[in-house]
Amino acid sequence: MARATSLDFARAELDAAGITGSGLRRAYGRCRELNARHGRTYFLATRLLRPAQRPAVHALYGFARWVDDLVDEPAPGSTTADLAARLDEVERALKNAFDGLPPEEPVLVAVADAVRRLALDPALFSAFLRSMRMDLTVSGYATREDLYDYVHGSAEVIGLQMLPVLGTVTSRAEAAGPAATLGRAFQLTNFLRDVAEDLERGRVYLPADELAAAGVDRDRLHRCLRDRRADAAVRRALAEQVALTRAVYREAEPGVAMLQPASRPCVATAFDLYSRILDRIEAADHDVFAERATVSRPRRAAVAGVALARVARVRVREALPGARR
Repeated sequence: MARATSLDFARAELDAAGITGSGLRRAYGRCRELNARHGRTYFLATRLLRPAQRPAVHALYGFARWVDDLVDEPAPGSTTADLAARLDEVERALKNAFDGLPPEEPVLVAVADAVRRLALDPALFSAFLRSMRMDLTVSGYATREDLYDYVHGSAEVIGLQMLPVLGTVTSRAEAAGPAATLGRAFQLTNFLRDVAEDLERGRVYLPADELAAAGVDRDRLHRCLRDRRADAAVRRALAEQVALTRAVYREAEPGVAMLQPASRPCVATAFDLYSRILDRIEAADHDVFAERATVSRPRRAAVAGVALARVARVRVREALPGARR
């Protein structure tokens, strides 16, 4: 028997979701490629969802990744004004797409279709684009409140966009808080993992007042970047940031049980794998400059294996006579 390919999986997902038309299917395929290439943890977790759920996730993540790359990986010679104009162009095209005017960019074709199918609030995308504009001019955040203003648009709205895909056993309004908080936890984890990479782009996504209380400023972070080694003060500051981020995970954790049973293994897997990045930072004594903290491929496979077993149990229960759907 021939082994199923990535293209086979993609076709099966689109068929299950009822996505027809060659242009629309290609647009979703483009988003799936972005997810597979850039979001290893997210892509792995998404595979734990039902095939019919996956294209919408790919569209939402693909849009976020595509816009993020416009800002973080601009064409050579691009100015801040050029990038701001490009984001304005994206927002206009997205609004037109929501109003029924077909866009040319495949990513926008897919995300507009997903928004229509899920009845998502367009304001979530406006908030996301606002945070992306902040990346053009804001290089640091004075307080946690300031940082969370950015994080709302860059990450919390992603959790809110996902709720209609995942389904809930509570009201969506009740699940919204934990969903947004989990998006925040993932983003804060990225900030800690990527301190060195963000510094190279001229940005610091850690509250300046909290760093200052630990005796750390931007100059000190740049010395650590130059030396490729965190000093004692920076290690202490990052240990405090890890502890604060773990508290955000604890706040978000009850939200997993608010999701439909079939969706819980996906989110639980992302929760597990992302929180393990904090474990890796701690294991390196909070030296995020020597190497990037990542979860190994065998560990990701082990976590996914456990989740697959949970998925199988859920689907067996749902297949039983009289099971509620």
